[in-house]
Amino acid sequence: MLKQKLITLDKPPLLIGNDIEQKRAELRAYFEQTWELYESLFSLINQDEAFLLRPEPLRHPLIFYFGHTAVFYVNKLLLGQFIQTRVNSQIESVCAVGVDEMSWDDLSADNYQWPSVEAVSEYRDQVKDRILSLIDNMQLSLPITQDSLAWVILMGCEHERIHIETSSVIIRMLDSDYLTSSSAWKNCEEVGQAPNNILLSVAGKSLVLGKPDSNQTYGWDNEYGQLPIAVRDFSASQYLVSNQEFMQFVEAGGYQKPHYWTEEGQSWLAFTKSEMPRFWRRKNAQYWQRNLTEEVLLPLSWPVEVNYLEAKAFCNWKDENSQDYVRLPTEAEWQVLRDQLHTDLADWNKAPGNINLEHFASSCPVDTFKQTEFYDVIGNVWQWTESLIDGYEGFKVHPLYDDFSTPTFDGQHNLIKGGSWISTGNEATRDSRYAFRRHFYQHAGFRYVSSKVAEVPISAVTQCEMQTDISRLLHHHYGKASYQADHDLQQILGLLQPYLTPESKVLDLGCGTGRLAFDLAQTVGHVDGIDFTARHIQHCLNLKDQGQLRYAMPTQGDIFDFHEVTLNTLGFEKSPENLCFAQGDGHNLKPQFSGYDLAICHRVIEYSYHPSVLLEQLSQRLKKGGVLVLGSSYAWDLSITDKQHWIGGFKRNGENLCSQAHLTEIMLSEFDLLQETQVLSQFELDQRTSQTANNHITIWRKRV
Repeated sequence: MLKQKLITLDKPPLLIGNDIEQKRAELRAYFEQTWELYESLFSLINQDEAFLLRPEPLRHPLIFYFGHTAVFYVNKLLLGQFIQTRVNSQIESVCAVGVDEMSWDDLSADNYQWPSVEAVSEYRDQVKDRILSLIDNMQLSLPITQDSLAWVILMGCEHERIHIETSSVIIRMLDSDYLTSSSAWKNCEEVGQAPNNILLSVAGKSLVLGKPDSNQTYGWDNEYGQLPIAVRDFSASQYLVSNQEFMQFVEAGGYQKPHYWTEEGQSWLAFTKSEMPRFWRRKNAQYWQRNLTEEVLLPLSWPVEVNYLEAKAFCNWKDENSQDYVRLPTEAEWQVLRDQLHTDLADWNKAPGNINLEHFASSCPVDTFKQTEFYDVIGNVWQWTESLIDGYEGFKVHPLYDDFSTPTFDGQHNLIKGGSWISTGNEATRDSRYAFRRHFYQHAGFRYVSSKVAEVPISAVTQCEMQTDISRLLHHHYGKASYQADHDLQQILGLLQPYLTPESKVLDLGCGTGRLAFDLAQTVGHVDGIDFTARHIQHCLNLKDQGQLRYAMPTQGDIFDFHEVTLNTLGFEKSPENLCFAQGDGHNLKPQFSGYDLAICHRVIEYSYHPSVLLEQLSQRLKKGGVLVLGSSYAWDLSITDKQHWIGGFKRNGENLCSQAHLTEIMLSEFDLLQETQVLSQFELDQRTSQTANNHITIWRKRV
């Protein structure tokens, strides 16, 4: 059981300034406050056993989230080479990945031995001390840029603040007997009848969505770039939809009438058997609402909290008796409302709405905060939109967090805007962009709009990979050349055949976009494809689960060729059941990835931040007598691998030490060398240029 703490909250530091030491103090204070706020939230849990429960089956137990934010710091600092060693490999393995029901998230309870609350608390203390030391001693220059350690510290803070909010939703699903109320997390006590909601006219305008690089606050990758857009005239509800207003839909039998619901909504209804919003309760002929730690009589004047599917069904019900189209606002329409509010987190002395934990630890009546003609343009609860999240023109991922946004560019995540009562830091800023699956619950409600424009269709967003670093890898794996006998993957597949049986269990570590794993799945019993990069794994799963993928390969200048790959072209009639993909760090794999007959690690060592640790992990995952296949060009890159971790390419005791020789020296302690050869890789960059690498291939057998 954690000790409860009272927290004060400062605004996030700006990226600019004139005083280095003052900025260092601001960063330290922001980090400490973020850390303490997170622990304050978890201190509401009064029994350690509750940390191991899963009140939301689509998410991990709360112990995962309690450890996850600290693990995030360690993993990103290691990746950026700001630290060289782990703090606790076991915790950092089980608490690393699995937060948003992504296809590669492993939510099987059988695969985890969760640490105790005490162990995670001790771990968090260790990580906190290490980060504070980094802050106190790091080189700091202003403005803070995306390649600096200070940016990584801010990234960790903002990541933890996201999980303050998402964890509070899971805590809200716990049985209230496991929770103790706290004065630090105080509900609003104002209740009553909701005001009559009316539509107010809004003039259309042209605007440019996107956060400029010159912005002085921290931002996530999806916020940057530009999208010019023209918004037509529309009308919007003056208030967020209240519990009272949504009750009309419930009492009209809205949950029992499928025609109000999208096809996805109908499937969700059939599965959940829902009859009311998730946080409503019906007891003794009365409606109640579950707040963070307790149940209260349904506050009619508070905003309803629903998922997108419910909000959309309400709009469809409302639309039946409207001459115009009633729907949720688009991102751009919400932005028109937001731009009427001429203030942002960095500017206000007191929040102009129920946001940033400056007023309540719950929602409040929808007519409390009038910000323009409209109430709750920001704050109270997030607002669902019709817009699917995608990158703006000029979108580029941050190299230390490539899986923040791109996994959500799948047509299944709708944007929420405006923030909630618990949205702090970046979440509370004008330009924040967060998205959730349509059946997920957040502290989210909605307002509706009326428009002459028909509803916005729900369709996939980025169906074609346009980023050249990924499309080139896809082309190497699936382009025409990949079927030729001299292709490096085909050669390696041939080298593996003598060591494979129909019962073999195989690990493809650093599988990239999955071609070798797919080929192996045709002849062996089971294949696990694991890659560090979510953008790679995403394509593996698209091909496996949806049967196809598309990418654009540059040919010349701004000219691209478009390619499609299907399971059928790879020789599969249906999705292979013996093939699994997962995102993971090869230096610290989860325990369930073990017992392999053969492991392949091709062109990974040179992209490893600690090659000797990677090799040790591979050894641990193999059975005795198992076979390990290594392929590397040994093209060391200081931006990836610190020189002290190279396994060769330097002088030792005054003599040249090449990587091939040192690799052999390392491996012979546990393995016998079976075969050694060279394989040439040729990566097409565009129609006329390519990049080659001569890979040293070694095949080893682990001694019995």
